[in-house]
Amino acid sequence: MGLRRDLRAARAPVLAFAGMGVAWGAFAALVPVLKARIEAPDALFGLLLTFSAAGLALALWTAPLMDRRAGPQGMRAGMALLAAACLGPGLAGGPAAFGLAMLAMALASGLLDVVMNTRLSEAEARTGRPLMNLGHAAFSFAYAGAALATGLAREGGWAPWAVFAAAALAVLTLSTGGRAAPERPEEGTGGRAHGLPLWLMATCGALVLLAFAIEGGVEQWSALHVERTLGGGAAEGALGPAVLGLTMGAGRLGGQLAARRVPGLRLAVPAGVAAAAGAFVAAAAPTPGIAYLGFGLLGLGVSVIGPLGIAEAGARARPGGRGAAVGRVAVIGFGGFFLGPPLLGAVSEAFGLPWAIATLGLAALGAAALALGLGRVAKPGRAA
Repeated sequence: MGLRRDLRAARAPVLAFAGMGVAWGAFAALVPVLKARIEAPDALFGLLLTFSAAGLALALWTAPLMDRRAGPQGMRAGMALLAAACLGPGLAGGPAAFGLAMLAMALASGLLDVVMNTRLSEAEARTGRPLMNLGHAAFSFAYAGAALATGLAREGGWAPWAVFAAAALAVLTLSTGGRAAPERPEEGTGGRAHGLPLWLMATCGALVLLAFAIEGGVEQWSALHVERTLGGGAAEGALGPAVLGLTMGAGRLGGQLAARRVPGLRLAVPAGVAAAAGAFVAAAAPTPGIAYLGFGLLGLGVSVIGPLGIAEAGARARPGGRGAAVGRVAVIGFGGFFLGPPLLGAVSEAFGLPWAIATLGLAALGAAALALGLGRVAKPGRAA
């Protein structure tokens, strides 16, 4: 009953999270084919992914304008842009075109990410219920389903552009399933009076960035690890990101229930340790099956860290500045999706893909330490 009530309270943003998951799940399962198509070595492919950082920076400045102009239709507008942008990687025939396609996809994703996280934080304040993990769980489950479907489509001979077209159609369909927000926020996502000191916003942003860098690294390199390092086929490779998505979805649903009883930052510390253990297992795995176990443990652990960091910023912001706080932390954190993969590409080029996966374990331990420090300084229920 509680979960159904939460879903009703946050229907529109939850569907937006699911749409984001569909787009990036399809992309993750197609990474081996896209990389081979543009004939890019690991380091160059990782470098091309950094083009996305420019899109994220632009999203930080553009999201408030889109939010104000689109009004209650802001999430639908963001989903439409994402549907159009996700066609680009499937059509790119060379490194330059692929880099530009990633920039456009990151811009659309960043715009949607700011708006949907802000609406979810506003729903939390309006209902007094923790909802952030629920939205991110929808992303993870949709991501897993899209990755599995894409693996089957690859086995069936589908071209990348056809897979992305199907993903775009799914995103557009999801955008029609939720009603527009019933009210406008007190100030848009661009407000400045958020009431958070710089150190607290930076710390919450760094916590989310580490979590999403780990998630993005596994999403975009796990299929390649299974196929290239462990000799798996296309469907086996797609299982890597799919297992991650399923376990992250399960972990976030568990976090949704636990958040009512356990302070969020207290959950983040053991979660980071579990994620680190999973990364080390996946890196040392001799077979795809053992790698899936590692990716699953990593997914369960890292699943709650990012949403908790965003929720922490929203809970401590002034009511009128919640959109500003959540928007900034969300964009900082979302950058992890595009910083993690290129860093893994550089490590893989120098030392091999297993060592690159192992570095995610170190990042997870860093996130646990950051959450521990933040929990000791920040006082629950008060704006710092």
